[in-house]
Amino acid sequence: MTAAEASSPAPSGAGTGQPLVVLDHVNKWFGDLHVLQDINLTIRRGEVVVVIGPSGSGKSTLCRAINRLETIQQGSITLDGQPLPDEGKQLAKLRAEVGMVFQSFNLFAHKTILENVTLGPIKVRKQKKEDADRRAMELLERVGISEQSHKYPAQLSGGQQQRVAIARALAMEPKVMLFDEPTSALDPEMIKEVLDVMVDLAERGMTMVVVTHEMGFARTAANRVIFMADGKIVEENTPEEFFTNPQSDRAKDFLGKILKH
Repeated sequence: MTAAEASSPAPSGAGTGQPLVVLDHVNKWFGDLHVLQDINLTIRRGEVVVVIGPSGSGKSTLCRAINRLETIQQGSITLDGQPLPDEGKQLAKLRAEVGMVFQSFNLFAHKTILENVTLGPIKVRKQKKEDADRRAMELLERVGISEQSHKYPAQLSGGQQQRVAIARALAMEPKVMLFDEPTSALDPEMIKEVLDVMVDLAERGMTMVVVTHEMGFARTAANRVIFMADGKIVEENTPEEFFTNPQSDRAKDFLGKILKH
């Protein structure tokens, strides 16, 4: 199903599971800049949460804090009931539970597509190479690029590289997937192929936190839309309610600017 076609409402059970990621009074500063201001957010198992807002609102910092790529100064973040560890092996273990897809792919240029996907399972999960290879090929098939497995990242388009990055994250069997503006570095014709993969993931019940400017994806795949501005969660609602009846002036202004084009 394409992102455009998937206009049906999210499954009724989505997001009704147990809390999986909980941010409790989270604060972060970059110097004097208060980039996350008293953030309270609970993401439930199987829920797709899309985070939108103007540039500089703290969206990416929020996403990166969930797997501790960004440290926080106040508050707490728990994953499946466990607080985020500070460093060392426990932090590496946590990161194995949290898949992350960046806007810039971050693939290893000197490794083949297959090697990129199997590296984590072999090194971190200690899987046998043949098992990791088999699973990697299944995932590359799912994202539509299994025939590219022998190639290197530079031989693929941006959209194909991003789909490899999604397969690589999935290979670790994460509990939650974080997407930090996964289509913002792509040419327009490549955006759809990546969003289609993400819609498929959402339909399969993957817990997802997605920072994006793609409002069509937010309308289609999200159970909940979080609107951020100036380091705060200003508003959160179902996509239908948020896009048709925003409550805050800040959200109305934002939507007025982006939906006119």
